[in-house]
Amino acid sequence: MSKVRILGIESSCDDTSAAVIEDGVIKSNIVASQAVHEKYGGVVPELASRAHQQHIVPVVDTAIKEAGMKPEDISAVAFTRGPGLLGSLLVGTSFAKGFALSMNIPMVEVNHLQAHVLAHFIKADEHDHNQPRFPFLCLLVSGGHSQLVLVHDYLNMEIIGTTIDDAAGEAFDKCAKIMDLGYPGGPVIDKLAKQGNADAFKFNKPKIDNLDYSFSGLKTSFLYFLRDRMKENPEFINQNKLDLSASIQRTIIEILMDKFHKAVQQTGVKEVAVAGGVSANSGLRIALEQYAKEEQLGLFVPKFSYTTDNAAMIAITGYYKYHQKLFAPQDITPQARMGL
Repeated sequence: MSKVRILGIESSCDDTSAAVIEDGVIKSNIVASQAVHEKYGGVVPELASRAHQQHIVPVVDTAIKEAGMKPEDISAVAFTRGPGLLGSLLVGTSFAKGFALSMNIPMVEVNHLQAHVLAHFIKADEHDHNQPRFPFLCLLVSGGHSQLVLVHDYLNMEIIGTTIDDAAGEAFDKCAKIMDLGYPGGPVIDKLAKQGNADAFKFNKPKIDNLDYSFSGLKTSFLYFLRDRMKENPEFINQNKLDLSASIQRTIIEILMDKFHKAVQQTGVKEVAVAGGVSANSGLRIALEQYAKEEQLGLFVPKFSYTTDNAAMIAITGYYKYHQKLFAPQDITPQARMGL
């Protein structure tokens, strides 16, 4: 039986990435990041799509070569259809169409959120069998999404909790912006929090029914708290940066974990996972490890290279869809908004 080799392309935001997976095993994963957005304090869509146009050919070329292959060795090309920035998605989609046509191979559309969850099934080699068993609960936390996902199968996922406003990653970045910590702010808060006192300040947590999340109220209360303290002492933020970072990080993690506990109890799962950009946060990882140990749950945490946007997760999703012959037509269009 011939090997299935999937080329994955990810261009949903500001990272251009290409990866090759052969029968579920990672062969290459190349990411070109865009530093241009840092001075603007956030991603500028027009600049992002231009940078993707510059990066995509060399990134794909490098990924195929690093995998020890030629373009004609590829079985199918998987690409991110959405959600994401439309201009950025268009670059990846257009390239995938051209590549598929020129090689006479099928295309596979991939939902970016589904791919984050399936990153747990990327194998380091053929002897790697460290993957979650179905059904498992996945906490999907990124800049744009905070969701509790009950994963029944590779392509069968059920959202049992979601954010009704801001996502956890947005809360981190916006609180960092208020403190003038730079962009992206989440990793900076994580770094500073390690040196601060998480009990120094208390912030209000939202009271939301069921398993849904809300972070907009926390962000607003943090803003008002700092505004009032700055009136008394203009140097308040600079003098308390470490404690503020530790306190806000602890609050966000407690909000995430509270609903996570409830979801585990309601579903009765024995294995849990975390995915998305915020899964790189060290405080969240520690909280999950402690909880999994107490409750005797199997915990799956992605490699750091699979937490941020990457094409390996697109390729592995494409691999499972390829086996189901779920191919995309040439007239497919990207979508900025897509549910799981």
